[in-house]
Amino acid sequence: MDRFFGFDLGDAESAVARLHKEDQVVPEMLTVVGEQSFITAYAQLSSGELLIGEKACYADNVVKRKIRFKSRFLTDRSSAADVKSFAAGVLGELYGSGDLIKNEDCSFYVGCPAGWNKNTREHYREIFESAGYPPAKIISESRAAMVSACQSKHLQIGVDILSKPVLVVDIGSSTTDFAYIMGGKEVEMQTAGEVVLGGGIMDEILLLESVEASGLARKKIKSVFEASDAWKNYAEFAARRLKEKYFSDEDYWTHHECKETIVMHYDRPVKFTLRMNGAVALQLVNRRVPALNNRSWKEVFIASLKDVKENISGQQPELIFLTGGVSKLAAIRDWCSEVFTDSVIISANDPEFSVARGLAYCGRIDEDIKEFREDLDMLIKATTIEDIVEKHIPLLYKDAVDCLVDPIIEQIAMPIFDRWRNGEIQKLSDTDEILQVEVAEFLKKDETRELLAGPITSWLKPVIEELESYTVPICIKHRVPYTALSLRSYLSADDIDIKVDAKNIFAVEEMTFLIDSIVTAVVAILISAIDLIPFMAGPEGVIIGVIASAVVLILGKDKMQEKLLTSDIPKAVRKLVPKNTFKMRMDSISKDVKENFYESLDKEKNEEITKRMVEDISGQIEHTLVKMAEVVEIPLG
Repeated sequence: MDRFFGFDLGDAESAVARLHKEDQVVPEMLTVVGEQSFITAYAQLSSGELLIGEKACYADNVVKRKIRFKSRFLTDRSSAADVKSFAAGVLGELYGSGDLIKNEDCSFYVGCPAGWNKNTREHYREIFESAGYPPAKIISESRAAMVSACQSKHLQIGVDILSKPVLVVDIGSSTTDFAYIMGGKEVEMQTAGEVVLGGGIMDEILLLESVEASGLARKKIKSVFEASDAWKNYAEFAARRLKEKYFSDEDYWTHHECKETIVMHYDRPVKFTLRMNGAVALQLVNRRVPALNNRSWKEVFIASLKDVKENISGQQPELIFLTGGVSKLAAIRDWCSEVFTDSVIISANDPEFSVARGLAYCGRIDEDIKEFREDLDMLIKATTIEDIVEKHIPLLYKDAVDCLVDPIIEQIAMPIFDRWRNGEIQKLSDTDEILQVEVAEFLKKDETRELLAGPITSWLKPVIEELESYTVPICIKHRVPYTALSLRSYLSADDIDIKVDAKNIFAVEEMTFLIDSIVTAVVAILISAIDLIPFMAGPEGVIIGVIASAVVLILGKDKMQEKLLTSDIPKAVRKLVPKNTFKMRMDSISKDVKENFYESLDKEKNEEITKRMVEDISGQIEHTLVKMAEVVEIPLG
């Protein structure tokens, strides 16, 4: 895709942003029917012409005129046709101005309330598709505002938003949309995400206050409103813009007059003035109105905040991000602070455009992530990860053996010696099979996995360092933080994601090497202890015995060893072998047992076993990278 359009179709006003893939940092706000923020209204004239925006509100010879239809999308089926007509009008304007070119490689990202479910979003998308739009994707408006904040240079809060619990409050013209985001993931709330409370109610109050203050013209103004929805709607939109103008800099307007005069041309011209000041501002938030069940805007908003707070099952938000035109009202921050006392409250510089810009950003991010995933898939499909793991596998075997030999001697070899010494095991040759079974069981225990956690973590470090020479360039290429694919974070976690079971490290063949090494040591010590072979006595004899016994077990047992292994040595003779001496000897030759295993493994190991280990560990690393890549995609969800 070369260009990405963000379409914020609001209930009262709409906006379209455009972002080029390469040469723009901030999305450009497009002018539609003469305005960057244009009225969400359309009118079908008797001539067949379709008008959108402000002209549609008061044009003559109108067959059909519709405004504020998005707020009825979930309750009124006919609103889908209204959305399509308005969307088609916007599309025509974009083609007419040249801002959109036929058949160009582009996509549209269209906003919707966070509370809309998957089916509703798909139905909404199909409307734009049927209206002739290029490929469209529906994105939560609150999420788009969050993405806009992440990309914003002046806020510099991307890390907070992606790592901390955040509450996005999007105050539209008809609804207030709440989205709770934890660790980059939008969490569903029981409030369904939105409350029927918007800036439009303030507009109505401002208009009502201005009409009541119009003196002799009040009666005539009301009669025009009753006779003409077009002029009433036009006056409400004028009130909205005056309200937002005032709230954008309340300090300035404290010392200056904020007003706008409207001239309505009905049967005869009628003029009246809209005024905003401190007293009117208080009325906008404190006046109780029927539309809110005789409650004030302030009461409903604070109650909604409290309801959201109660329905957050996880950690309370550390950051509250405000967007939407009304978010400029200073009192909004105060009310949020009253309910969420420990949260930081922030908002965008131009919240009326934050959703449209965020939607356009989503398009480019989506394309970057798509290419990012393609490059990651290429890395996974290549043999790079397997080659790195295979290169380091010998060290993994060594670290694992160093970790396990002493516990095996202590927990398995010593008890088996006690059983042989007490006559429970008839012949030394029987210990081979017993060791085989018990070592296999030992390798399956959770305790063994815990023993391996440290060595595996240490082993992973050089593997990860080498792997990052491939993953970091991929991240940099696609504007993704290089830590996104860094496995280093997993090394400090209590539960390592990449797990290597002892039973996987040591298959039957490896266990045979390890068991044989231990058996040779046991035999050598016993031979030395009962003085059956004098030349093997002493520490040097033990070492020689280990080596000699390893050769015997691998190449064949001579008669002398065979006799020792197969004889039923009298219990009284067995008791002559001191237990403490045996333990001391076993402890002293732990190093030799390990070295004998390394040598056996190096000479006799099966390539198929190593291949299986490489595939298993590489597969887990690749799976983890995919999971980490999915986290990068979360802001688009």
